[in-house]
Amino acid sequence: MADSKPGLRKPVFTKVEQLRPVTSGHTLTVKVVSSKMVLQKGRPDGPQMRQMRIAECLVGDETGMIIFTARNDQVDLMKEGSTVILRNAKIDMFKGSMRLAVDKWGRVEVTEPADFTVKEDNNLSLIEYELVNVVEE
Repeated sequence: MADSKPGLRKPVFTKVEQLRPVTSGHTLTVKVVSSKMVLQKGRPDGPQMRQMRIAECLVGDETGMIIFTARNDQVDLMKEGSTVILRNAKIDMFKGSMRLAVDKWGRVEVTEPADFTVKEDNNLSLIEYELVNVVEE
């Protein structure tokens, strides 16, 4: 079956263990292992009470886990035990460790429960990377 729309590729799904520092454009299916709110502040000055919410969620697949930083509306989707597809996710570095995030160019979608078991003994956010600036000769 030929795809009639050019430019729309079927996304290649990335596994958690393939994530590397400062990379982007990842699409992953992950299970939410846990989620904790780290920041919640209201902005009463706006026309509607805008709240800024940030949660750190431990997400993973059968290859490993990573911390996903959920912002605002994403927080509501990251419920413990649910399976989500993170589209166009990127890796941010936080204190030398990797965090997964989806900005305005990506999407978080709740999907059918996945039938994998999260590999909890491979947490990529616990690996510390030393950022070395390589000088090109």
